[in-house]
Parts: sequence; structure tokens; C-alpha cells
Amino acid sequence: MSETPFDAFEPIIGLEIHVQLNTRTKLFSRSLNHFGDEPNTNIGIVDTGQPGALPIINKEAVKKAIRFGHAIGGEIALWSRFDRKSYFYPDSPRNFQITQFDHPIVQGGSVIADVEGVSKTFEIEHAHLEDDAGMLKHFSNFAGVDFNRAGVPLLEIVSKPCMRSPKEASAYAQAVRAIMQYINASDCNMEEGSLRIDVNISVRPKGESALRNKVEVKNMNSFRNMELAIESEIRRQIKSYIAHPHMDPKEVIPQSTVRFDLTTLQTVAMRSKEGAADYCYFPDPDLPPLILEKEMVDELKATLPELPHARYERYVNSIGLSEYNASLLINDKPLSDFYDEAAKVCKNVKRLCNWVTVEFVGRLKDQGIHLASSPITPKLVAELVNLIEEKTVTGRIAKEIADIMCVHPGKSAVEIIAENPDFVPVHDHSAIEPLIDQVLKENPQSVEDYKNGIDKAFNYLVGQVMKLCKGQAAPSVVQEILKSKLKES
Repeated sequence: MSETPFDAFEPIIGLEIHVQLNTRTKLFSRSLNHFGDEPNTNIGIVDTGQPGALPIINKEAVKKAIRFGHAIGGEIALWSRFDRKSYFYPDSPRNFQITQFDHPIVQGGSVIADVEGVSKTFEIEHAHLEDDAGMLKHFSNFAGVDFNRAGVPLLEIVSKPCMRSPKEASAYAQAVRAIMQYINASDCNMEEGSLRIDVNISVRPKGESALRNKVEVKNMNSFRNMELAIESEIRRQIKSYIAHPHMDPKEVIPQSTVRFDLTTLQTVAMRSKEGAADYCYFPDPDLPPLILEKEMVDELKATLPELPHARYERYVNSIGLSEYNASLLINDKPLSDFYDEAAKVCKNVKRLCNWVTVEFVGRLKDQGIHLASSPITPKLVAELVNLIEEKTVTGRIAKEIADIMCVHPGKSAVEIIAENPDFVPVHDHSAIEPLIDQVLKENPQSVEDYKNGIDKAFNYLVGQVMKLCKGQAAPSVVQEILKSKLKES
């Protein structure tokens, strides 16, 4: 396949992931940290920047940042500092943000993400604590500011520019989200804005080592949309460089901030990119340095749960799940926990995976319900899979039972079978033999193929019998009788 001009360039991608921490109160005040309440009800004098109001650090937010630092193998700074980042905007009541500019709480570390079945390691530059801004709300003839979000604790996780494709960026971001969920630091609900991503993208000719100007795509709140935005911006930059081969690259692509238009699937310029000097950073005079005790830091490390990649390796190497299914599970912690709970009492954990991730998730998705929060318990799903293993029900009947379980959640498979005698597989040879005779008579070519050593012909004949009896015959009995009759014929 011949190369195109696009193949002469490589993208360089880095992410800034902003995660709202699920503390009870805000980062520097006692106001509630709770999404969805009436506008401007979870506010106080600190959140609204009243004169003389003094911030006090939230200890739980610090602990969650430390746990994340341990989870990525980063260095926890026993001494860190808060700074003021000045900017003027209606959603910033103080006209500055409290953040950690040059002394963050976490330095370094890495995240392992599974990119289309291949494990890759992505390096973290640092992670720092900061408070969130309020939220502008636009109506038909006016705009308002809701300060409920002002002061909510954020952990901003800054990667190194180490990603080379939209898929890598998406896999890395999903891995970070999973870690935050596993350590119970955030619900990472992207629809509610508790996880937002800024993407920095540049491209350069292959073989060039220096980094070129980057463009920042702001506030991505969907992994799929982020992939589309990265792809669009990469193509835009490459086209610009190809169209202006003799211009200074800095003039071809100036540093800027853009947004992604979902209608046109194109990035749209917002403003030129600010530098650190534009924000006038300086140490916050109202907050002392954050000094941590090593004993507390070590204790938090000892309480870390099983992390996403360790769980992925357990699923693939110990249980034998496919890379795809393992990734599917670990990136949805509630579903993964549901599967693990069901696996404790299930006789076939590989088959269980399909029933959890496909059969039940698919049925409940149409109702807008997540399996892990439904009345269908892990034990009920495991019980149904066990009935298949014990040949009490066939796979086809099990799907009908699952349909009923989703309509009447909380009802067990055993109860459903007791109410529907037709769901009990037929083991009576005298009832099954006429059906097999009919199938053999109607499929002489398949009979001949089987005698000539074509194994799939046997499976076809079994399938025809099961179709004829509407899945009610016990498969083991069908196979036993069919083999006997084929041997005799």
C-alpha cells in the first residue's frame, strides 16, 4: 500500500485530565460537594470570594490525591504548596484559582492501558490539587452563574506527551478513570462533568525530535468524541504543514485553544493559548505549605485495593477471558465487581462473562438500567448460568428466562422454571427420536457430509433438531441419539 503525505507525519498527544474528588465538602470550605442541587445553594463565604474569607484544606481530598499517587507509582511530595492562578471570568468569583503550579503533591508515575489487546505504559508528568470554578448557564434571553461547583476539589492529572494515536489517548484516559473509581476517589461521571479532559495535540515530520506548537482541545467529556476531535485536529495540522512547506512551523500552527464542533466534526478556534506568565502565578498567602507525615502516606499505600491492570491480568491469565472482555469489565468497575461477586458461586466463569457483559447488560440497556444497580443480583445471574452447566435448561431456554428476569427483576430462574413447565428440557427419547428421524430424512446431504468426515455437518444436524423442538430437547440427549442413528445408517 503506497504512503500518503499524511504518513510522513506523526502526532504527539498529551492529556490533562480533571477529576472531581468525591469528598463530602469542598476543597477549602465546609460547603457541600454535591451535584444536581438547586443553583447557588451549596455555597459559602470562601466559595464566593467574600473579603476576609480564609481557605482551610480538606484532609480527605489530600488523602485521595495521595492514594492516586501510590496507584500510579508516583512520588508523593511530603512538602507541596498552593498557588494563585489569576484569570477574570464570571464563573470565578475570586478572580483567581487556587492550584499547585510548581510544587504539586504527586510527581511522576505511569499508567498501564490496554490498547486493542496490547498493554502499553504511559508516563505521568505530575498530578496536582486545585479547586473548580462555577458554571455558566445560558437561557433564551439571559445567562446565570451557578457557584455550587465553585470550590469543588479537583485532581488534575497531567501526562507527558507520550501518546501517538487517538486510540492510545482514549485507552489511557479510560485507564485513569478506572483507577480513580477503584480507589474510590471519584465517580468519574462524564455526563455530570466530574471527569473532563483537555487534549494537547501537535504533529511533526517523522524523524524530527523537537516538539512543535501544540493546540489544546478544551473540555472533552466523551471518549468517543475525544477520539474524533484528535483525529480531526491531527488532519488539520498536517494539511496546514503540507500546504505551507516553506513557512516557519510556528506561524503555520500557532499555539491556540480550540473546541470540537460535533455538528461539523471539526475543531474551531477559541483563542490564542495563554502562557504561565499570563496567569501571574504566585504562592497563595492564605495557605501554608502542605506538609505530610510519612507514616500517613505509607498507611494509605497499604490500603490500596486491586487496581485495574492487576484485575485485567487476573481475568486474562487466571480465568482465561479474552483481552476484549477483560478490558470491557475493568473499565466499568461496578460491572466488574458484579462479575467477581457472581463468579464466587458460578460453575463456569468464562460463560458467566458472556451472560454478564452481553445478555443481561444488553437487555437492561434498552431500559436505561445498569446491571450493577438493578435488582438482578450477581447470585441470580450465576444461578442461571449454573442451570445451563447442569443441563437443567438449554441455552435457548436460558435466554427466554433472562428476558423474564429483566421484566420481573428479583425473580430467580428456578422460580421462573417452576411457573413455566415448558422451560424444562425434554429428556424423553421417545419424544425426541421422531424429530431426529425427520431431520435426517430432510437433510441427506448433511448426513453424507458427516460420513465423509465433515464434523460441522453434525453440528448443523443438531441445530436443526433443536430448531424443530424450539430448544426444548436436552442437547446431550439429541447428540446421543443422533450419533447412534448416524452410525446405524
